[in-house]
Amino acid sequence: MFSRVARPTISVARSLSTSSQSHAKVAVLGASGGIGQPLSLLLKNSPLVSHLSLYDIAHTPGVAADLSHIETRANVKGYIGAEQLDEAVTGCDVVVIPAGVPRKPGMTRDDLFNTNATIVATLADACARNCPEAMICIIANPVNSTIPITSEVMKKYGVYNPNRVFGVTTLDIVRANAFVAELKGLDPARVNVPVVGGHAGKTIIPLISQCTPKVEFPADQLEALTGRIQEAGTEVVKAKAGAGSATLSMAYAGARFAFSVLDAMNGKEGVVECAYVRSEETECKYFSTPLLLGKSGIEKNLGLGKLSAYEEKLVADAIGELKASIKKGEDFAANMK
Repeated sequence: MFSRVARPTISVARSLSTSSQSHAKVAVLGASGGIGQPLSLLLKNSPLVSHLSLYDIAHTPGVAADLSHIETRANVKGYIGAEQLDEAVTGCDVVVIPAGVPRKPGMTRDDLFNTNATIVATLADACARNCPEAMICIIANPVNSTIPITSEVMKKYGVYNPNRVFGVTTLDIVRANAFVAELKGLDPARVNVPVVGGHAGKTIIPLISQCTPKVEFPADQLEALTGRIQEAGTEVVKAKAGAGSATLSMAYAGARFAFSVLDAMNGKEGVVECAYVRSEETECKYFSTPLLLGKSGIEKNLGLGKLSAYEEKLVADAIGELKASIKKGEDFAANMK
């Protein structure tokens, strides 16, 4: 029987040597950017990918040429500019979207809304028309709003399937695992902390009480750890001092999520990942919880599980902000021409 909080069955590192193969066509939209390039490299390294389609508004032919020289099986093709977008996504099984502008110091993810909302809506529109059954994995921030936008765009074309549209929150889980392992002297590869809610500030809710292996922290340390996980993106933005946001760790997390989706599509059982999806688990229309993935996307939402009193309060405190972000995305989609 699968565990609610099982680690994904294939890690990014292990995927380099696994013998399992599939014939998946995967697109990266925003492939020339800070996340897109290392993400594309990790996907090119995987035997789960047979065709890698790279799209951006600039530099993609060069990125594709560079990656095509790597001695792995994925066939790489680059597409550039709006006129090549439809061709880039046609027939794709999985589409990963890191496109958009990154945060600068002093910016919240929500400050990215106006620019990134339009970008995501345009890309979602192309997916709805050219690969309506693909698994859509959105990295572009603010995820709390870009997933509602993507969903509404798909609805306009009558192709919305809530089991196939994912907000990639995996970096929150990766960070939680790394930080808990650091504090407890554990091997981070063996730590798994489910992170629920959304993907910004206080909507990021690490469920330390459900960590495997079981760990305990005094209240003050737990609060500090939770705050660090919630603000880890800002930690990187500040450290990069205007040179961007988290790109390498996000690429790793995006690849991890894509590999889990591909594994599940190939019939591997017990693949569990957290993601921000259409949900009935709380009063929010969209919410991240552990999901059992299958051949057609979400097979089962595993829900919140048993929460500590501290975690229950974190969830309650996040609902208002999440609802506002969801409404902002839906309103944007409704007013699009």
